[in-house]
Amino acid sequence: MKKVFVIAVAVFSMISCKNVEVKEVTNVAPEKFQSFGDSITAEGAITKEELLAKFETLKEGDTIEVKFRSEIKDVCQKKGCWMNMNLSNDKNTFVRFKDYGFFMPFNAAGSEAIVNGKAFISVESVDELKHYAKDAGKSQVAIDSITEPKVSYSFLSNGVLIKE
Repeated sequence: MKKVFVIAVAVFSMISCKNVEVKEVTNVAPEKFQSFGDSITAEGAITKEELLAKFETLKEGDTIEVKFRSEIKDVCQKKGCWMNMNLSNDKNTFVRFKDYGFFMPFNAAGSEAIVNGKAFISVESVDELKHYAKDAGKSQVAIDSITEPKVSYSFLSNGVLIKE
C-alpha cells in the first residue's frame, strides 16, 4: 500500500510540473476615422516610406493607384481644397481631391490620415506655386521668391480618412 501511495505521489508530482502555456488576450480598440469623399477603409494602406520608394521609380506621365498612411503637414486655409502629406523629413506629396468634390478641415494639419487615389509626378508652374503659397498664407516675400517651376510628387485622392 505504501508503494502505491509513493508511486501515486511521484506521478502526480510529474504531471503537475508540466508547463502550461497561458495566452493573454488583450482587446485593442479599433481606430476611429472621420471620412471624406468616397468611402474607403484603412486596410491595405502602405506606409509613407513605401510610397516615397514608388514615387522615386515614376517618370512624368506615370500614374499608380495606391492607398497610403501619413501625417498631414498643412491644409489650404481658404477652402481646404488641398493638403501636403509627409513622405520624409524633406519630401511631401501634394494632395488634391477628385472633381473638387470634398474638402479637408482647416485644422487637420498634424493629424494622421489615410488617402486613396492616384499618385503621379507633376511639374507645377510658377503661377500655380504662387497661388498655392498664397492659399497657404505665406508672406508676400515668400510668394515673390518663387521663380522656377517645381517637379513634385502629386496625389489625386478620391477618399480620405482622418484619425480622430
